[in-house]
Amino acid sequence: MLQVPEIPVISGRKAIKILVKLGFVVVRQKGSHVFLQRGHDTVTVPLHDPLKKGTLNSILKQADVSLEDFLNER
Repeated sequence: MLQVPEIPVISGRKAIKILVKLGFVVVRQKGSHVFLQRGHDTVTVPLHDPLKKGTLNSILKQADVSLEDFLNER
């Protein structure tokens, strides 16, 4: 049976650090939301601690990054 990795509980700042490792660049910040960009992919990450699992899942979809790639950079 295929094991699906569990979505981790992390802060918004930690998620930003991982996305930067994956090639994203912080473009700007408005309040508690940081905007990152890689090519034409734009991602908005709230600076919440912790991020809800659904929010992190949405960030990964916006970034077009698999959960495995994200966890490998942790």
